[in-house]
Amino acid sequence: MTRPAWSEVPKAQVDRFAAVALGGAQELAEEILGEIRREYPHLKLVEDESGEPMALVGIRRAIEGFVHNLASGAGRPRVPPEVFQEFGRGEGRDGRSLDSLQATYRLGVRLAWRRFAEIGQQVDIAAPAMYELAESGFEYLDGLVEQSVRGYAEAAARRAGERLRLQRQLIDLLLVEHRGDPPGTLAERAARISWELPTTVAVGVLVRPAREAVAPAVEQGILLDMESEQPRVVIPEPCTAGRAETLRRATAGWSGAIGPPVPLAAAARSLRWAETAVRLVACGLLPDGEVLNCTERTEELVLLPSGELIDAAARRCLAPLEGLAPTQSRRLAETLLAWMETAGGAPEVAHRLGIHPQTARYRLRQIRELWGDVLEDADRRFEMLLVLRARRLRGELGDTADREGWPRESVGVTPRP
Repeated sequence: MTRPAWSEVPKAQVDRFAAVALGGAQELAEEILGEIRREYPHLKLVEDESGEPMALVGIRRAIEGFVHNLASGAGRPRVPPEVFQEFGRGEGRDGRSLDSLQATYRLGVRLAWRRFAEIGQQVDIAAPAMYELAESGFEYLDGLVEQSVRGYAEAAARRAGERLRLQRQLIDLLLVEHRGDPPGTLAERAARISWELPTTVAVGVLVRPAREAVAPAVEQGILLDMESEQPRVVIPEPCTAGRAETLRRATAGWSGAIGPPVPLAAAARSLRWAETAVRLVACGLLPDGEVLNCTERTEELVLLPSGELIDAAARRCLAPLEGLAPTQSRRLAETLLAWMETAGGAPEVAHRLGIHPQTARYRLRQIRELWGDVLEDADRRFEMLLVLRARRLRGELGDTADREGWPRESVGVTPRP
């Protein structure tokens, strides 16, 4: 807003002040630029089409704009946005911070104020009005910084968007099953985003907890593609100490799966396992609400997707159970599985199932009668083990058959077979 003391300065004095300041604007701009070059010798200066440094153009325009504003008696000085936004864009494009740019602005305002103070004395402007002029100068500095920050943010957003685009291209190339690209193409794509090619990778698939979910804050070096319906993540050197725990914390609240570690050239295979795990989660066969590690779910990933093969094998190797009541069939299947997993006798089976040893012996005798010498064949036992474990994973068999034997026995009730 217009300052009270400045508004009382006679117009003739204001006009003289403006005339002198504008007449020396080019000289003052050159002086400021020269001082900036001495103070910041490594500062990159860009030239316009005429070969004149854009910094010189910007300084001169800033001086002229400030003086014209004072002479007109307008409100807060208006900053010429184009040049100073471009300064900010340049810093953003080159990946630098705005610290040095803001320092040069402060230097320029300080030198400009020194010159304006001299002009104020020449035209006899009172000290209170000059103090207000100094305050307006610092407001003007804030405006210059604001314009540069706007340009910087725009350039940084474009730079980040370009990096994400190149990152997605790299991920797409990594996950092609049989790449036919010329040697070196992958390394060239990786170099564009400064990604060092790892020896091994693990590839994951994420399931969004909500449509507008914020991307997981993965550590630097992990590639993340949030544009896919199911975001993909590529973890370099996944066996590095602490990496799994860091990723677990970063993906808290998300669902999905991370495939097994594989050589870089086999990244697509890791992705396939992760996709298989996510499908099993969707079917309710694996737990939801967390990002699973496929290497910790080997049994499920091997057996559950093979449903047709498992069912065909079950019809053959579990044929002796046909014709039995469903409850008896399930109990005998659970007992058979416990016997094969413990490789023990009735006491071990009883402990595993939580039943009375007498009940375990009875069931084991039934199993021997039903299968006979087949139980001596290692290959047939292994096939039955796979079938029974698959059934347990699908929820068709319990982790323990029943625990009715122990409490019933304790009150004098004979345990059921």
